[in-house]
Amino acid sequence: MPSPLSDFPYRDGVMQCEGVSLAALAESVGTPFYCYSAATMARQYHAFARAFAGQEARICYAVKANSNQAVLRLFARLGAGADVVSEGELRRALAAGIPAEHIVFSGVAKTEAELGYALSIGIGQINIESAGELDVLARLTAGRDRPVRVALRVNPDVDAKTHPKITTGKAENKFGVALHEAPSLFARAAAMPGIEPVSVAVHIGSQLLDLAPYDAAFTKVAALVRQLREAGIPIRHLDLGGGVGVPYRGELPPDLADYAGIVRRICGNLGCSLTFEPGRFLVAEAGALVSRVIVVKQGVTRRLVIQDAAMNDLLRPTLYEAYHPVLPVRKADRAEEAIADIVGPVCETGDYLAVARPMPPVATGDLLAVMFAGAYGAVMSSTYNTRRLIPEVLVDGTRWAVVRPRQSYEELIGLDRVPDWLDEGAAG
Repeated sequence: MPSPLSDFPYRDGVMQCEGVSLAALAESVGTPFYCYSAATMARQYHAFARAFAGQEARICYAVKANSNQAVLRLFARLGAGADVVSEGELRRALAAGIPAEHIVFSGVAKTEAELGYALSIGIGQINIESAGELDVLARLTAGRDRPVRVALRVNPDVDAKTHPKITTGKAENKFGVALHEAPSLFARAAAMPGIEPVSVAVHIGSQLLDLAPYDAAFTKVAALVRQLREAGIPIRHLDLGGGVGVPYRGELPPDLADYAGIVRRICGNLGCSLTFEPGRFLVAEAGALVSRVIVVKQGVTRRLVIQDAAMNDLLRPTLYEAYHPVLPVRKADRAEEAIADIVGPVCETGDYLAVARPMPPVATGDLLAVMFAGAYGAVMSSTYNTRRLIPEVLVDGTRWAVVRPRQSYEELIGLDRVPDWLDEGAAG
């Protein structure tokens, strides 16, 4: 079973992350843990940037994909801005050194406090998703010397053909405003003294492997831009979102040149600067979740490989049936594979990382690597069953560092507060 990723090769039968042995890391930091390749992240970023070379385009990394400070600092050094969906993510981006003017504040339900904080630090752009949100922002910006730049996120009613839980551009989804409502809302925004509507934003979902939905969505956006300009609203910027998929199952990934070609063909004559907000594309392939087998149990129909990573560490398979390749860290040459479920120790039937997967023989103590785990892995983890948050490790060549340590039980339990009437000796 070869590793599908160039920065996670096998050397002498042991999987590496760049120049560091995953087996050696497991001995040092314990299992389970996340391991990230800095080289993969940089390569993905540069590939995306090259696709739009010669155009006025900014890449704003979607922080929700992986918000570790080391990851954000890496992208900041590469020149990325940030796309954030909460005040917490905004503060993370600022702490990592991303300038406020290079940050886009997205999200369907920004609170008044969050909008106020974004205004206080000089946010680059706020993406408005409803008339009510626009009214709140107008109240907050009344009397300001400089109007705030805003985009209006439109919902183009385009099916991205992905899992229902990660599509965002269909009419029934909660995101954005309907295209037919956009002109009147833009007109309202243009009449507000503290608001400067400069951009149309669109994002139709995540993990797109087929580029046709982009063609359909961007065509509708371009038509809206022309309509708005005819109405006297000078749109000069486009926020085209993210969503480019990665080959979890070994699929042919989207060709970035073809993606950029769609953008040029449809939007190139509009004279607009562009923002893109990739997340998964930049970090998914960079990560592996490394776990250790606790016991192998023969079930009624197939093997159960019970290992120490669980749904609280990687929720995606349980949440939306996501597929991740699972490979042995120590390669078994010419081993006969058999069907197995890769499950965790959490007390839920839904606690699995892979179902009905061909696997070579594994035994107690063996290490497994769950690949393509750099996006929506650690950021979605929890402490369910009072399981501690696990380490994250960043590798750069032969260097490595723990960029989030394993949580201690004292730290985890210490988050709780017991009211004084439950203290020992308190009257009942």
